[in-house]
Amino acid sequence: MTILFYLASAIAIISTLCVILQTNIVHALIYLILSLLAVAVIFYVLGAPFAAVLEAIVYAGAIMVLFLFVIMMLNMGQHTRDQEKSWLSARGWIAPGVMAGLLLVQLLSVFAQIDQDLSGQRIDVMAVSGLLFGPYVLAVELASILLLAGLVSAYHLAKK
Repeated sequence: MTILFYLASAIAIISTLCVILQTNIVHALIYLILSLLAVAVIFYVLGAPFAAVLEAIVYAGAIMVLFLFVIMMLNMGQHTRDQEKSWLSARGWIAPGVMAGLLLVQLLSVFAQIDQDLSGQRIDVMAVSGLLFGPYVLAVELASILLLAGLVSAYHLAKK
């Protein structure tokens, strides 16, 4: 299981880097789907099979396929590819690199302050669904409305 964890981690990191460096947006989305599936494998290996299934079905399955269809429907063309290539200059990586470094320092400081056992506990489907359809039902509905608004907006942009 340890080998599978490290293999899935390496695949997730490499495919995420390919998402960032890819100039063709459809290829970048396919790499992002691969990255999300690798994260689902990591969840499964860490003992969270329900989170792994949710990751695969919701993110890699539904939302990324929706993004893929919207991007294919918009068909931005060569101008968008040239603009993305200009963003990959070395000067454009300074600010994101500094911010990523700050986030890494913050993450390491949070890990250093944790003094409890992180083995966790198993959470079943009933507990998650009870929270999603209980106190967090408004957040779930707002997220679905936001996705629907994005889809309708993309349709109107592509209709021209």
